[in-house]
Amino acid sequence: MQRQVEMQEAMVRAHRDFIKNLEKSVELVARDLEEAKEMTQICTDEWCAATEGVLDELAKLVFSISEPRWLSRDDSKKISALRHRIHDLYSRYKAVKK
Repeated sequence: MQRQVEMQEAMVRAHRDFIKNLEKSVELVARDLEEAKEMTQICTDEWCAATEGVLDELAKLVFSISEPRWLSRDDSKKISALRHRIHDLYSRYKAVKK
């Protein structure tokens, strides 16, 4: 039983690190979109393709997270917030792309 508890604690730590790193990545994309909104010369076809690729990859990662039963309510809220944030970033990207 002790071994199972240790494994679960290790999984929780790894999961939280993963979510924290995803949040950092989403923040970087958000900053890039803000910069692009202010400087129209950034919005080249190459930039748009790269940004859309990054957003797609982040969306795949965030929306494919299965929430284990032992996940805390706060952890579930973070995942939900990330999903909403990705959705908002797509909207901002589309506005910048125009």
